[in-house]
Amino acid sequence: MEKISIIIPCRNEEKFLRTCMDSVLGNDYPKDKLEIFVVDGKSEDNSASILEEYSKKYDFIRLEINENKTVPFALNLAIRKSSGSFIIRLDAHSEYPSNYFSELVTWCKKLDADNVGALWNTEVKNINHKTIAIKKVLRDKLGVGNSYFRTGIEKITEVDTVPFGCFQREVFEKVGLFNHLLTRNQDIELNKRIKRANGKIFLLSNLAATYYARETFWDIAKNNYATGYWNVLTVYITKYLYSISVRHFVPLIFLLSLILPILFMIWVPLIGFISLASLVAYIATITVRSFKLKDETTTFGFIFLAFLNLHFSYGFGSIVGLFRLDYLFKK
Repeated sequence: MEKISIIIPCRNEEKFLRTCMDSVLGNDYPKDKLEIFVVDGKSEDNSASILEEYSKKYDFIRLEINENKTVPFALNLAIRKSSGSFIIRLDAHSEYPSNYFSELVTWCKKLDADNVGALWNTEVKNINHKTIAIKKVLRDKLGVGNSYFRTGIEKITEVDTVPFGCFQREVFEKVGLFNHLLTRNQDIELNKRIKRANGKIFLLSNLAATYYARETFWDIAKNNYATGYWNVLTVYITKYLYSISVRHFVPLIFLLSLILPILFMIWVPLIGFISLASLVAYIATITVRSFKLKDETTTFGFIFLAFLNLHFSYGFGSIVGLFRLDYLFKK
């Protein structure tokens, strides 16, 4: 059985670390064929002490310190120190089934794939009307688009990207490591490079990790604002338009359809109806969808607000990213 390397970037994840680490340790892959790198980005909570506890107890767990604090630096640091034939990138915000590693490695070999990933089962730790609404929106196609690993598939499918993938080691020799300039989107950008090199990436339909979503509207807004912001910067930094998918810019396009016609009303007053039509169509769409998703576990209002929060924070982040580009071009 091949040796595998597990890499877990971590920063300020004390609420989720034990759940994550216990699920990793509960995996059925032979421990003598396993090395686990947990790379802490100078956490300001109790994460480091929790990780020290695990690394002292298990000799195959290595705690590394990421002075740069960002995810791509953590991943590259661990990849360089690893020795496994397969490298599995995990997230500390998640929990994994006991067959996760063995299934990924098995299918990576069967499919002769460069990268294989599993579905995301979005969950929340605390159950109430608001958190259930957030979970439903993050599982819904109107919320996250055609993100197959979030919305599900019925059979193994070749895709452009997967979360928390299992890579053959040779992939990094062929296309390079994660782009250390990308605080976000480093996984997507690497997978795009793999596809451009004629590599194969597959999403498994019968295996899922549990991802614990943020549970307040403020935290959701902050996270999606940052993602939207980095979508624009990713294209600029990589100098390649298709370093991420077109669907990541849908919230930006929507917000621009609201803002730009209003600005041009000075010259063409009637053009403002485009903004009104876009807004009415959007409100009608999320209203209908919110009613369909509503059940005894949550309310129409929370679902409606979750859609608004997700789309507008994401789109606004991308607009700010555009202004940031203007600053970078002037430099």
